[in-house]
Order: sequence, then structure tokens, then C-alpha cells
Amino acid sequence: MQEFIYYNPKGLDFPISEEILVTSDINDTKNKNFLISNTKEVDSELNADEIDFYIKNSKDSVSAKIENVLKLYEIAATKYDFAQDISYDEEVSKQLLLIANTKEEYDSFTNAINPDDFELFSINEDIIKQILGHIGNLSVIVDDEGKDVTLNVSQIVWFDAKQIGLNQSGTFDPNLTSVEDVVKTLKENINSYSYKKFTTYDHTICQYHERREEICSKCEEVCPTVAITKDDETKTLGFSQIDCHGCGGCVSVCPSGAIDYAPSNKESLFEMSKFYEETHPLVIPEKMNMSSLEVSLKENVLPFAVEGEKFLHEASFLTLLQISGSQVIFYSDFISKGSGDAIRIVNDIYQAKYGKNAILVAMNQDELKVALDEVSFIEGSEFNFNQDTLKKREIFSHRLQKIVGDEDLGEVKTGEHVHYGLVKVNEDKCTLCLVCVGACNVDALQADASDNTLRLNPSLCTACGYCEVSCPEADCLTIEKDVIKLEPTWFKESILAKDDLFACVECGVEFATTKAVTKIANMMSPLFAHDPVKERSLYCCADCKPKIMMQNHFDQRNKGNA
Repeated sequence: MQEFIYYNPKGLDFPISEEILVTSDINDTKNKNFLISNTKEVDSELNADEIDFYIKNSKDSVSAKIENVLKLYEIAATKYDFAQDISYDEEVSKQLLLIANTKEEYDSFTNAINPDDFELFSINEDIIKQILGHIGNLSVIVDDEGKDVTLNVSQIVWFDAKQIGLNQSGTFDPNLTSVEDVVKTLKENINSYSYKKFTTYDHTICQYHERREEICSKCEEVCPTVAITKDDETKTLGFSQIDCHGCGGCVSVCPSGAIDYAPSNKESLFEMSKFYEETHPLVIPEKMNMSSLEVSLKENVLPFAVEGEKFLHEASFLTLLQISGSQVIFYSDFISKGSGDAIRIVNDIYQAKYGKNAILVAMNQDELKVALDEVSFIEGSEFNFNQDTLKKREIFSHRLQKIVGDEDLGEVKTGEHVHYGLVKVNEDKCTLCLVCVGACNVDALQADASDNTLRLNPSLCTACGYCEVSCPEADCLTIEKDVIKLEPTWFKESILAKDDLFACVECGVEFATTKAVTKIANMMSPLFAHDPVKERSLYCCADCKPKIMMQNHFDQRNKGNA
């Protein structure tokens, strides 16, 4: 396979790397396999529109362009190598449901198709009760004179479609495009419907999975379809990749990093970010259509193409910021809930440290021109380290610690969709039972056996609150939510509670904390006051407790037989 190809019938007015096959004749690309191409006209594993966008708009010198064009190919190849967005195919039959509320709507669609194109059913939306399934396997439950009837179809055409139809894949609204476009799409789907895996999921750090109480289900809340569902009985999440739009909104609101973006996961973003040292990154989602965008890219501006617009979070932004040493431009006409919170948090941090915003948001072409003129390097902000294998919170913590250093920069409030917090413990009431440690799946709470302490690293805490509801002691553990303290102690383990171990009164083996033994003894002593042996057993380890109880039983029986 030839890795890189550049095709343009008009040619190029400057040379590019010999590693890239350059041609102005489309026939040179026939019957050949390529990894990365600059255009969809060439059959390749990945088309990188950012290459022509950069060539057309950049004001870099010729030598810089030569270097950066190769760099853009290598970035695309890195994205391809790390991508986990596996492709799947779904069988789609000719069974089609038309939901038209007027004769004009019905006629406009039926006149645009041939009778042999589809096996057509038609209903009015008033009788629809429920829609289940996905494209290729849709079940539409309708009210037929008081009885529920299920229509099994592969696709739905719905004029002015309601949300109940748009939740699943397979519903198309001609009012959003045109009847002709919808008919074309329907036919293409019958021939071959392919979809990608857009998310990966690690249930071991999920803050909803199999917990006794619902602490978090942000991903399901922000999902615009039924791609993510939750089972409140088992406290488990379900993922339907075929219904996923690939927006990535679930990724940016996931507090622990349990959900990641398959096309550009955190490892991929880290590796791609390495190419942006000493450049001004311009993040552009696929939907913003770079090919039609005409703006002047001043020197050192390099596009960073991403598929979805909603998956970027505080750790991914900070990674790109620190590796580039520059402000980052984010060009998107929509900012998701999670990304919006992340941008504000990171901007507040950079304002406290450097007196500048970290991320310049541009939501239209005029704002983009302003951002491109304003973007600059931030002196002293460069930093990188090997973050492979680290979780989302660990990456952000380590990078934030570099910014804070030895200073006290105040505090930053987090938000509705991205949470940080500070666990506080009333040490007088804490028995070091360590239930809270078992409840924390991001390792913010730890037990240290060397000195019998309960410790907290606040920079890892997601403020989920599961430790709080799990704590068996009343008024013992609380959380100060939605705060990041920009001071050195935020990144160090602090001792929340400490106790000495209690030695068994029989064998001398230390078996529990003094507070735990004392608490149980205070509760049970009044009940055992008539029996000194039972009362003593309260201060015994698990091995000695049955021994002294059994010995007392034998002594009492022998005494009775004497």
C-alpha cells in the first residue's frame, strides 16, 4: 500500500515531501491502495480535507508548508492507526413506512418513487404509540381501533418528524432536506448500510454501573438518541452503536473517562497533539466543512481535524494547549454541555495563571477571523509528559499541577456538567471502616496501612457523592462540590482520618481500629453487662472470640455436672 497521495488536477505551485505521491492525473490512482489522501476523489483509508484547506489558506513560508503538509499526512495516519471505530454493516429490506399527514405530502413522496422500489406502508402520525429498534429492524406500535398493532419495517419517512421517530436510526424527514435526497438515501441504505463504533466503555470506572444508588448517568441524559440507555434495576448501561450519531457529547460529560471516543481516543489525541509543538492549533469538526472555508491562516496556524464536536473535555484541551504552548482555536457552531464547561474551566485556570484565555471559541466565520488574528503563544505554558495508561482525571491533575506549581492562584468553580470536589471527614466520627475507599473507583480515596490513615487526593475526585451515601456513620463524610483549588495541596494526598489499631485482649494481635472496637463495645456492653465473658469478647479478634465463648460454655457445663 502506498501510504500518502496528493491529487489535484491543477497541480501544486510548491514542492512537497518525496514521501507523498503527487499526481494531477486521476488515472494514476486507479487500482491502487492508499492510506491517506487529500481528497474523496481518491480511494483511500482516510481522506484528510485539512490538507487542501491548509495549502489554500496558509501564509506560512514555502519551507514551512513543505514540512507542515507532510505533518498533516502523518497526523492523519496517526489518527487512523489509533482509531477504534470499527465499521459494521446492517441488512436493510425494502419495507418502508411513510408517515404523511396530508395528501400533498403523500403524493409528493409516492410520485418520486417507482412502485418496485419499496414495499410501502402508509399511516397518519396520530395513531403512533411507540417506535422501537433501529434501521433495518424497526417496530412501530400503532393504535388500531383500540388494539396495539406492530408494524415491522426497515426505514421510516416522516414529514415533520417528531422526536419519537428521530431517537432511533432509520427515520428520515424530507422537510429537513428534500424528497429527492431522502429517496436517494433510502435506496443507498438498501444496497448497503454501514455504521461505525463511536464509543468505547470501561465499566470498572463507570460511576453508574452496578451502584446501589444512582449517582451518575450524565451520558444517558445528554444522548440525543437511544444510543445510550440505562437499566435502573440492574444499574447498567446499554450501548447501541447503530443509533449513535457520533457527536461525542457523552464523552465530555463522563466524569471518570469510562466512555471514550473511538475515532480519536485519549491515546490518539495525545499522539496527534505531539505534532503541534510550536504551532497554533485550529480545531475544526468535520461538520464545519473545511473545503468551503476561506480564511487567512497566519504563520504557524495548523488545522486539527476531528470528527465530532462534543467529545473534547478538559484533559484533552489541556493536553493540546500544553504541548503546543499556544492558545487553541475551537471553530464550531455548537458547543456541547460537557465541552462548554471544560472550556470555561480551562479558560478560568489560564486567566488565573497567564492572564489569557486558553481556548478561543469561534462560532462563525467572522469570529474565526478574529480568533485567527488574536491567537498567540503563551510564554511558559509548554509542558509534556508520558500520559499513556493514565485515566482522564489523572492526566488533567498532572497537567494542572504543572500550571499551579508552588503558587496559590485561588480557586475555580466547576459546573453543571463537569464536576470536581473536596471530600471532608469528621475525624471524631470516622471509624476507618474504609467503606468510602471501596466506593471510590477513581482512586481519589485511599487507605494507607503503614500508618492507619484514610487519605484523599482531591485532584482525582469527581464529586460523585457515592462515598457520602455509602458512609455508615451519620454526619461523618461530606463533599464540597464544584471547586478546584489552584494550590499545591490540591495535588497531594491529605490525611482525612487516622487511628491506632486495637490489640486483642487475649492474643495481642491487632485486628481493628480502636474507634471501631470502642464504638461496637459502647453499643453492646449494656446488653452484655450480666456476662463478663461476652463483654470481654467485644475486645477480642475473630479467632479468639469463639474460643473464649466456647471455653465459657464448657466451663459452665462442667460446673453444672460437678
